[in-house]
Amino acid sequence: MAQRQRSLRFSELPEPIRLEDTVEERPAVAHDSASGAYNPEWWLIRMGGL
Repeated sequence: MAQRQRSLRFSELPEPIRLEDTVEERPAVAHDSASGAYNPEWWLIRMGGL
């Protein structure tokens, strides 16, 4: 019984995930250093959105 349940559960691979579904794209915003405003996501813009 347990062997059959394992076989049913693991006999197929999951559906592939499309690359388009794994990437989030947002427009970059230029840093306004003159105002001194702090942007907590500035490192994402500088580092390419790691």
